[in-house]
Amino acid sequence: MLSTLFTSCNPNDSNDSSLDPGENNEATLDLGSSIQRDFMGRIVDEANLPLENVNITIGGKAASTDENGMFIINNTDVNQNQAFITAEKSGYLKGMRAVVPTSGTNQIKIMLVAEHLAGTVASGSNSEVSLTNGTKVSFDGDFKDENGNAYSGNVKVFVYHLDPANPDVEDLMPGSLQAQNSNGQECVLETYGMINVELKGDSGEKLNIADGSFAQIELPVDPAQISVAPASIPLWHFDEVNGYWIEDGAATLVGGKYVGEVAHFSWWNCDAQFPTVNLCLNIVDNANSPISNVKVELWRTGAIYPRTGYTNGDGEICGLIPANEVLTLKAFNQCSDLEYTTTIGPFSSDTNLGDIVLTSVVSSTITGSLVDCSSVNVTNGYVVLDYGNFYATSQVTNGLFSFSVLQCASVLDFTLEGVDYDSFQTTNELTFNFINSNVGNIIACNTITEYVSIQVDANPVDYYVIGIDANAYQQGTGFTINAKSNTGPITDWFYIGIDTITPGNYAFSQFGFEAGNVDLDYNVANSLQLNLASYGNVGDYIDATINGTYTDLSGNIRTLSITIHVLRDN
Repeated sequence: MLSTLFTSCNPNDSNDSSLDPGENNEATLDLGSSIQRDFMGRIVDEANLPLENVNITIGGKAASTDENGMFIINNTDVNQNQAFITAEKSGYLKGMRAVVPTSGTNQIKIMLVAEHLAGTVASGSNSEVSLTNGTKVSFDGDFKDENGNAYSGNVKVFVYHLDPANPDVEDLMPGSLQAQNSNGQECVLETYGMINVELKGDSGEKLNIADGSFAQIELPVDPAQISVAPASIPLWHFDEVNGYWIEDGAATLVGGKYVGEVAHFSWWNCDAQFPTVNLCLNIVDNANSPISNVKVELWRTGAIYPRTGYTNGDGEICGLIPANEVLTLKAFNQCSDLEYTTTIGPFSSDTNLGDIVLTSVVSSTITGSLVDCSSVNVTNGYVVLDYGNFYATSQVTNGLFSFSVLQCASVLDFTLEGVDYDSFQTTNELTFNFINSNVGNIIACNTITEYVSIQVDANPVDYYVIGIDANAYQQGTGFTINAKSNTGPITDWFYIGIDTITPGNYAFSQFGFEAGNVDLDYNVANSLQLNLASYGNVGDYIDATINGTYTDLSGNIRTLSITIHVLRDN
């Protein structure tokens, strides 16, 4: 989803700097009727590393992230035009995200910022704290606690400045740039910088500015924006209950900084505003198949930075955009290469643009099944795809998973990790490639370190997890794998042998193959192919798949899917 694409409001709205902080700032936007939607997301730190045990709240439901930073919340009540997600962990600023919810699983990413102590001041006297980039906060000395009582003592000041040039701004900022202006109208904002200030007392209690007092904030303007920065700009505070920005005063451009007064602390934002409409569109390939996980940018004419979002599992993306403007749309593959660009608009009303066809892309669909330690389909889990510069997730409710992606010309390998969310069992990372994107059956079970899975047609899967030997040839180049079944008859076995260790795709004539539950007629040609994704050192993994059709001894054409994830013994 486009977390909300751009910036917008009534064209007659004023940027008058005479507005007093706190004027006309009651939240009144109509966010639509209540609906139920599904959500899955990942919470990371500023280094893009997963954060565990983050408390997530969406609607009336809560969850906690696992060791991969992942959470799943299904069938929770949200508004038709906005779902508000909060993420909280001790030592970090509260993460808050708002999206326009779509059908299917809504994918969420939030980047949490570690608390940064900018300085300590004393109540009762004027003081200021600053960051090295010129961000500054000045106080008149009057503070209050959460109950509204006057506070006397030391005040720890935590400050974070979010520069629009930050490449992770979409994941860091609260909300979605959806806003309500001083006339009570819905807007979306183009930011010139945000600031978060948190105050704590000697005992760690939360503080704020006392009633009737003000603090002055100074935010440096990004050099790329200074030539287009207006002399006066509205200030907006973030409403942490309703999940959007509210116009609340103004700031003036002084010496390359926006300077303004605020009457309380949360997040504050210096933003321009424009008229807005809602836009939805679908990204599809030449076969009109939807492409998920496509990065989409929309650019206003003369804009310094775009607004960015990703298509959902149905190839759909929705959000608020500027009304009555021609916009440039850009779509990127999973390696951040530009694949498509066009212009859209202008739009004077809410619009569903329909399909945007990416005519020259190579799209692939990665498919497979995730099972648990008992070889039963996982009903509450997920699979993570790591490909190129891209990290995507697919929710698993009946064992099956799929990803539709744009292939990068120079990158064929990808990794998958499946997780059983109920038992916290994992497959660990498995390596595959696009030569064969049907990865078959993968096992989320920490006690199983290696396995071979074999499925004929839609029959039950046979798993080989004991007595597996994977050995390099004693002479020449190649390897063999032997295994015994633990789900089929005790006489079932598995064997492959191939005269190479080079990853690639190999026809049936290039490898030897036998399996006790595959009654293959070797006298009839077949389409079986072995895809060797990786050949590790001793103690590392050999990863491969075998897929295709064959004729059995009764003359029936059968479909075969084999997944191999075994440790090399020598």
